[in-house]
Amino acid sequence: MVTKNTTIHKFKLWFTITLGVLLLFISFIASLSVGAYSIDFSQVLAALFTNDGSKAASIIQTIRLPRAVVGLIIGACLAIAGSIMQSITNNPLASPQIFGVNAGASLMVVIGVVLFPDLAPNTLVYFAFLGAAFGGAVVYYMASTGGGMTPVKLALAGITVHLFLSSLIEGIVLFNETSTEDVLFWLAGGIDGRNWGDVQLLLPWTLAGVLTAMILSKSLTILSLGDDLAKGLGQNIGLIRGASAVLVIILAGVSVAVAGPIGFIGLMIPNIVRSLIGSDYRLVIPISALFGAVLLTGADVISRYIAFPAESPVGIVTALIGAPFFLYLARKGGRSS
Repeated sequence: MVTKNTTIHKFKLWFTITLGVLLLFISFIASLSVGAYSIDFSQVLAALFTNDGSKAASIIQTIRLPRAVVGLIIGACLAIAGSIMQSITNNPLASPQIFGVNAGASLMVVIGVVLFPDLAPNTLVYFAFLGAAFGGAVVYYMASTGGGMTPVKLALAGITVHLFLSSLIEGIVLFNETSTEDVLFWLAGGIDGRNWGDVQLLLPWTLAGVLTAMILSKSLTILSLGDDLAKGLGQNIGLIRGASAVLVIILAGVSVAVAGPIGFIGLMIPNIVRSLIGSDYRLVIPISALFGAVLLTGADVISRYIAFPAESPVGIVTALIGAPFFLYLARKGGRSS
């Protein structure tokens, strides 16, 4: 028998998915058309399928299309990483930025650039993985001691570690100005200038991470209900948390390696999605990926108007949106609904 609540839930689910797909299409097309050289809709569609040698087609296929694809992938990665972190910690304030994952990855990438300036980007990814693991482990340890993790303790520990690691980054940049000129812009978080090589770097890690996240999604749903219930249902909590932590390191680490520490996507999107469709992570993960891609791509379009026609880091826009959202959650005591 279909109840009224079931019908309402299905309607909200399909409405949310339809809205996400529509917004994704709009933001993607806007990303291809908006810039110092404006390109109209008909030219965008034509350039997606053929290269007629025109200036518009060349700009789209070599500059804007890879940039938009990178935005879609990284937005999805960060949103999935945030949803996983919020499930395994049962804390809506958990995210790659608050947990020190982004800052740790950034620190190790900067160290790699300074010490080994000739390293290929695919090698710097492993520096990012190592830093993400270090930053996340430190915050988790600090937030878990003395009576267990609470939203307030997590926020305080995360901000403390983030500020400390950021100060180390600033010190490295200050004393190595000649080798870190490009790093300054990268540290603000941006996807401008990304190319098909970055897409190739992102894809294998992203596909592996997304597939594994979907495999774990049922266990993450149970784990989000609490450790006692998860144990009672036969879940191996240690194994799930360990595998989930590796996923977060991969998804957030590769994102930081390519685009810098873009913040707040992993905080905002999972909370918004759960408030719309509930806490079934078989749905939360893919829909978070959808809206994460929408948010980063849309924010990238907005960032082009900040200092038009010059480029501005997309991290500025996500911070302007995300900081009030973080304060809102913190004021509610970490309750997302």
